[in-house]
Amino acid sequence: MRVLIASASRHGATHEIAEAIGRALEDRGLDTRVARVEDVDDPTGFDAVVLGSAVYAGRWLEPARRFVERHRDQLAHHPTWLFSSGPVGDPPRPEDADAVHLGETVEGLTVRDHHVFAGRLDRHRLGLAERALVTAFRAPDGDFRDWEGIGVWASSIADELQV
Repeated sequence: MRVLIASASRHGATHEIAEAIGRALEDRGLDTRVARVEDVDDPTGFDAVVLGSAVYAGRWLEPARRFVERHRDQLAHHPTWLFSSGPVGDPPRPEDADAVHLGETVEGLTVRDHHVFAGRLDRHRLGLAERALVTAFRAPDGDFRDWEGIGVWASSIADELQV
């Protein structure tokens, strides 16, 4: 079974989550390709798709939204898992229910699950406007990603695909 894991990541943290998901699926015997959404021309050669994006102000990044729009017809025929990365802090803020609103972005897709993972915030990697925004929201610096939780979620995907 071939699985595409595609991500949109502004500073690399979300793509690192995609890479971890890819490794976990490969460890379970699945044939995976991990790529940035901008580097995927056509998802039709895959049996399943895991699609993720960093979240800013409650929305997926534009490249992820464009990817879904461009490939909506193909994605509608694939089992698809979604992940979002963005909340930071301990506990992560905003909470899962408020962290991302996909709405019309994923309309028509066969979404098996959508999981929100905490992200990483390093002010030194941010531009001036981004730094002002995280300062206004009092977002704490740090890597809040739960690697064990990411692995468990990836394993649940493998379990469904290998039935």
